[in-house]
Amino acid sequence: MSRAIVMHRTGGPEVLTIEDVTIPDPGPGQVKIRHRAIGLNFIEIYFRKGVYPAPLPFTPGNEGAGEVVAVGKGVKLFKEGDRVAYAAMPGSYAEERLIDAQYLVKLPKSIDFETGAAMMLKGLTAQYLLRRTFKVKEGDTILFHAAAGGVGLIACQWAKALGATVIGTAGSPEKAKLAKKAGAKHVILYNEENFVERVAEITKGKKCDVVYDGVGKATFPGSLDCLRPLGTFVSFGSSSGQIDAFNIGLLQQKGSLFATRPTLFHYIAKREDLDKMARDLFKVVSNGDVKIPIHRRYRLDEVAEAHRALEARETTGSAVLIP
Repeated sequence: MSRAIVMHRTGGPEVLTIEDVTIPDPGPGQVKIRHRAIGLNFIEIYFRKGVYPAPLPFTPGNEGAGEVVAVGKGVKLFKEGDRVAYAAMPGSYAEERLIDAQYLVKLPKSIDFETGAAMMLKGLTAQYLLRRTFKVKEGDTILFHAAAGGVGLIACQWAKALGATVIGTAGSPEKAKLAKKAGAKHVILYNEENFVERVAEITKGKKCDVVYDGVGKATFPGSLDCLRPLGTFVSFGSSSGQIDAFNIGLLQQKGSLFATRPTLFHYIAKREDLDKMARDLFKVVSNGDVKIPIHRRYRLDEVAEAHRALEARETTGSAVLIP
């Protein structure tokens, strides 16, 4: 028997119950892993509330790191005892789980399990945002909303290492300090300042090449006003609520802008892409360009408390569950 968090209904943190479950042997193409650490992400709140529908009963969680304990027929890339990590595969809030081998990557010895669990979803997200959705290069000016969040702190460090000027937004002076430490040259307190006006001031009217927006409703359409003509608006999350439908002609009016709503799953759908992205992420973490700050550790049975902290925006950087 193994323990897992199981939801039988959607709702508040109280629906996250810990139960004994039986994990069968892995089938063809599957791997059974024992988690050593599990990542916590805001997207899991959407699943818990039913914003993103999932079949019930449901075990949430989207990333983890641990050891292979068994492999199914046809699995050639992994063997028992391998250190592995993964992202974007629901079901991680558990001591053990089955997972399709195609979504696993080997975790280098230079990266510990907690860091591996804390960095996969957020780190691979930062990778596709900065290296694929809009390929940031030296001299670019970027605006990153919620710069002190899990993705934001990684992205600020990575973008600085790429030679970009990073403007971040944050909700408090404490979070602003974290974003600055991570590499944001300028941080705007969006609760106290008009971020559109401040971006114009900071850039002397030139504005930004790209805006990365994981906030959504509260920062739209202001984010578009922070872009120079032909700039790119990347909406990758909606922590303040979904962006309302808008007339696509708005993009033309604001400067022939590009807009996209990417998601990690599509970027890692091909094995070769996942491997390349993971290598890129492991490289910047191993060489110190990107540090993964883990600010809080929770036991598996403390997951409801962890969700309350996430939802109240009390967290910065990364938090992990230790099964």
